Amino acid sequence: MIIAVASGKGGTGKTTVAVNLALALSTTESVQFVDCDVEAPNAHLFLDPQFNTADVVSKRLPDIDSATCTQCGACVEACEFNALALMGGRMLRYDSLCHGCGRCGLVCPAGAIGETSHQLGCVETGRSRGFPFARGVLHVGETMATPIIHALKKEIDASATAILDAPPGTACPMIATLHGADVALLVTEPTLFGLHDLNAAVDVARTLEVPIAVVINRAGIGDHQVAAYCQEQSIPILATIPYDRSIAQAYAIGTPLIDAVPSWKAHFLEMAARVKEVAA
Repeated sequence: MIIAVASGKGGTGKTTVAVNLALALSTTESVQFVDCDVEAPNAHLFLDPQFNTADVVSKRLPDIDSATCTQCGACVEACEFNALALMGGRMLRYDSLCHGCGRCGLVCPAGAIGETSHQLGCVETGRSRGFPFARGVLHVGETMATPIIHALKKEIDASATAILDAPPGTACPMIATLHGADVALLVTEPTLFGLHDLNAAVDVARTLEVPIAVVINRAGIGDHQVAAYCQEQSIPILATIPYDRSIAQAYAIGTPLIDAVPSWKAHFLEMAARVKEVAA
């Protein structure tokens, strides 16, 4: 089973839920943790993994031979992502926009376009607390996270329950993480901002036809609109985590909740059982 822990916005407690869910489940079954927040992975701060492999993830960029190029503009017209431009008699390439699809090389009548490799980041794998841990790391300055997430998801072991810590928001990285998951566990907070962004995350999960469940974190700081929305949308709320200073203090020093307060282990095991019911 693949459980994607996601949220419509950052700072809702997504990593807190993912980490503690993995730790609780690891005491009863085979678990794998996958940190898909490749732009800012932080699960390692709580799980302290030991990495033993690091594989480079790259994309292909067009390599234009200026001596052969006739500047006909066919590649510019063919590019779906506006990564090429013809200006002042020069061909310009915008690396951050290129998706490495290779279409420009296929349409070039002069055969002037080859390919060159460009590193985006890496996928690191190892172990933490007795179970496999994998994360993606996007190089500073790079903007394309999805190729790393796709490479990272290839590390998923089908024989274990995989906990995916998704990137925040509802853009392409979050979509890439949720795609193919058995259930989306959406973490939110009981505020107007939380409700707005939960609604966006629900729309994405439903578009991908991924079953949905919700965890409300920092319960007590807002109102009941999130709970009312979930009831209206027939979305089960699997747990509420209170707005508690002791939980925040444990988080601040990198201590998982179930280590700081062992009684929470039973709550996360119950959450896991309910998640599986939603996925079924």
